[in-house]
Amino acid sequence: MNSFAVELGFGLVAAGFIAVAAVGATLQFGITNYINFALGDYMTIGAYSAWVLTSRAINFWVATAVAVVIGGVVALLISRFVLAPFVRRKTPVLYMLIVTLGVGLIITNVIQLLFGSDQQQYPASVIDQSAFHLGPFLATPNQLITLGLAAGLMIALHFMLTRTALGKGMRAMSDDPDLARVAGIDAGRITDWVWVISGGLAALAGVLLALDVGSFTPAFGELFLFVIFAAVVVGGAGQPNGAMLGALITGVATSLAVLFVNSAYKNDVAFLILLVALVLRPQGIIPSRRSI
Repeated sequence: MNSFAVELGFGLVAAGFIAVAAVGATLQFGITNYINFALGDYMTIGAYSAWVLTSRAINFWVATAVAVVIGGVVALLISRFVLAPFVRRKTPVLYMLIVTLGVGLIITNVIQLLFGSDQQQYPASVIDQSAFHLGPFLATPNQLITLGLAAGLMIALHFMLTRTALGKGMRAMSDDPDLARVAGIDAGRITDWVWVISGGLAALAGVLLALDVGSFTPAFGELFLFVIFAAVVVGGAGQPNGAMLGALITGVATSLAVLFVNSAYKNDVAFLILLVALVLRPQGIIPSRRSI
């Protein structure tokens, strides 16, 4: 079988869960105007939540849905009780990055305290699936479900942003927060929903990533963080459509990289992509003024 086609297929699957996390990250950035370095740890929360539930004989996809809710609730609570006080004091963006980094470290250590540092994996009935040929590609049912979920979510989010009152409120907040408040938009409610959506998407991305790689540890979300940020920056920070495009580029590039370098270094390619994007086109493929 053509190894290029095989890795390209893997890249498309990777682009699916990268897009899920990247869109959540860019939505959050578009509203708050700061980067959340705890995003990778929200992914880890999702992976471990689903693992705990499936280990108790709960259906994997039901466990995944519950993990998404848990990720959204945790993100909301952290926003309200940890991050919001700093925002109200108009803390500089650099300090907010440090705060979110600290939040991420705390989450990692709490998970390690609860579940240990050993690698975990979902039950064999979930991860052991036979790959089959789909044209020139090689795929498993779980990988096709990942692609389907990612595509469905992207369509649903586009509909939400363009057709619902919540989405229009998010776009107004992103364009001009002060004008949005004057126009009667409830900024607090919008911000809460953005954190719920961002945390839920990150948790889902964590479950899908853990399902794809086969095992995970308390730090596995952090290790994937630069891949997510690379997708956001390449596509255009604050632009969901840009995040999807950036995810496609990043996912395919990191997967094809194994044809030229050791697979252990493939995620480092995302860091290289991030650096190149910051130097050559820091505004991203789809330029943004933070608008979503």
